[in-house]
Amino acid sequence: MIQRYTMAAASAGAILTFALSVFASTTWSAWTGDVLIIGEYHDNAEHHLQQQNAVAAVQPKAVVFEMLTPEEAARLTDVARTPEAMAQATSGFHWSNIADYAGILAQSPVIIGAALPRDDMRAAFTAGAADTFGPTAARFGLTAPLPDAEQQTREAAQFDAHCAAMPREMMGGMVEAQRLRDAAFARAVLDALDTYGAPVILITGNGHARTDWGVPVYLDAARPGLNVQSFGQGEAGVAPAGTFDTILTDAPTPEREDPCLAFTSEG
Repeated sequence: MIQRYTMAAASAGAILTFALSVFASTTWSAWTGDVLIIGEYHDNAEHHLQQQNAVAAVQPKAVVFEMLTPEEAARLTDVARTPEAMAQATSGFHWSNIADYAGILAQSPVIIGAALPRDDMRAAFTAGAADTFGPTAARFGLTAPLPDAEQQTREAAQFDAHCAAMPREMMGGMVEAQRLRDAAFARAVLDALDTYGAPVILITGNGHARTDWGVPVYLDAARPGLNVQSFGQGEAGVAPAGTFDTILTDAPTPEREDPCLAFTSEG
């Protein structure tokens, strides 16, 4: 039997786990706050549907997308807010399955892209996130080193995510690139708040949505006191790694190839 928690309980700071069927549009519309971060596995259609439902119900002032560059987002400003028009307008964009987000884009009154150039990611890998981010790096907490335990945990996670196919000594650079992206997404969210007002929704991967080391950490560093809620989405009853304010667990697992094939000669 599914226990039906309320959004009021989530707003009070409880870490809750829901079945997807609980999250009707009326439940999403009960949410109040400044920033709503909704994670995903990028290839899960049910996760995208939940995000679409949330955007439609919450009616944010703006939606920030990990999947779009600022230039791509600008090209969508005058596109008709229908899934068909969005799918056509995003053809050829850099994110490989961007058409899967057409329904979310169609519900978004203002579309903001937060994806960073590849050159920035390479710079963070070699020079560090703080130097690459720029003069406000300290405000976002990038100039402070991570605690040793977190650094080691994150390097191990990167090593596993890259299928143990890259040297371990490269993982520190991978962590810096991840920190840069999290801080950049937080910066885009704050810019959206300042320009359009609250609430703002961020559509991103679960790894960026987690409250222990993702975007919420950088939002809190840069602007303490914001009402930020983070939702992680799992599959087949299994929660995503990390901590979240709320976790949605019951999306089915889509068929997908072994990602490690990309690191082998057979792939």
